[in-house]
Amino acid sequence: MLLDALKTIVGPKGWVSDNAELEPHLTESRGVARGKTLIMVSPRSTQEVARIVQACAREHVGVVPQGGNTGLCGGAIPDDTGEQVLLSLARMNAIRNIDPQDFSITVEAGCILSVVQDAALSAGRYFPLSLAAEGSCQIGGNLSTDAGGINVIRYGTARQQVLGLEVVLADGRVWDGLRSLRKDTAGYDLKQLFLGSEGTLGIITAATLKLYPEPGEMATAFIALNSAHQAVELLALLRDKLSDRIQAFELISDRALRFVIRHIPGTSAPFDASWPWFVLLDAAVGDGAQLVEEALAAAIDLGVAQDAIVAKNGSEAAAFWRARHSISEAQRFEGASLKHDISVPIGKLGEFLERAAKLIEELLPSSRLVAFGHIGDGNLHYNVSQPKKADPDEFRIAGKALTAAIYALVTKLGGSTSAEHGIGTFKKADLLNCRSRTEIDLMRTVKQALDPDNILNPGKVI
Repeated sequence: MLLDALKTIVGPKGWVSDNAELEPHLTESRGVARGKTLIMVSPRSTQEVARIVQACAREHVGVVPQGGNTGLCGGAIPDDTGEQVLLSLARMNAIRNIDPQDFSITVEAGCILSVVQDAALSAGRYFPLSLAAEGSCQIGGNLSTDAGGINVIRYGTARQQVLGLEVVLADGRVWDGLRSLRKDTAGYDLKQLFLGSEGTLGIITAATLKLYPEPGEMATAFIALNSAHQAVELLALLRDKLSDRIQAFELISDRALRFVIRHIPGTSAPFDASWPWFVLLDAAVGDGAQLVEEALAAAIDLGVAQDAIVAKNGSEAAAFWRARHSISEAQRFEGASLKHDISVPIGKLGEFLERAAKLIEELLPSSRLVAFGHIGDGNLHYNVSQPKKADPDEFRIAGKALTAAIYALVTKLGGSTSAEHGIGTFKKADLLNCRSRTEIDLMRTVKQALDPDNILNPGKVI
């Protein structure tokens, strides 16, 4: 039987079937998606992953890979049939190699992102991928969803950090592409097929990643704005003055900050006055912190910003970032919310925010906008919280029309309805609406070629 075969492959400590132990793995963080599973297996090696996939392929049973389960689109949750196998990568967490002179590190898919960051620092190097969930998300999940985070403006998304991959294919074969080459034009760049594919084309088991020199001293500033339009103007001005020193440029709405102060102990407002929008800036300045202060003073003189506070020390900078990273947690205390992980061209962010605000007023006038995100790369988390004392389920149902209207606006402005969280199951219909028939046909062709029996994460993405 399949279950006996799987238990033999992973050994007595490598499988779970108890409902209580499985529960955290069968729903995503908001509890919206919920599934069932035959068994959860936790292999210790790539060879064990390959044998699991082979065993499931023989029985035509779907395999759902799961990393840290921090996603928001249901991409790592099995369906509700109870007929799929959940494959956790958590025990594959070794750092296989780190080469400071090559500026590369090879890690297994189950490595926690913060562990990868720390390993790089211990070797005098820097790994720039940084997310609010970096203490629990796993690098395999980051790569399979092409995670973005706060440093995209300087370093790019997770995809840009990858030199090579090791992947288990749908028939159980292992592709060893763990090369650290920066230049290689020998045929197709196969790793790009698996990055961002959410485990539907192959299961990433290890990756060789780029490292960078340590960025040195960082200047962190909280900046007050009169409008979201100003954020776009401010970014252009600061990029002119600071060039590629800007590492993070985060837009935060006043309501988002107020939610944090209301619900997260130890947080406080950075300014005495109230402003509708804020930007949180990180810039790598080396010994030139004065450059940031001069640039911000020029922005205020030009009316592009209203006020700014540059962190005096690491503790104050950490407090600024704690407020930013606590927004999602704080929003949970305010009831149900509509999550929109969208991106538009940077120059159209102001237009999007103005037009989207009108949509909220028309369709859900008593709801509360909680907008924040990585404006340096055009990615906004455009969240809408329920009205106070509203029924959460009724709000979610009523919110479907607003979500559809927001996504239609994003598409019209040349944006994407999934900027960094992936498609999973929640956004499959949206993908069909925002991509051309030709693109969808190409995606289906690739899926059919690499996974003809639909074994890998069935029902996700496409």
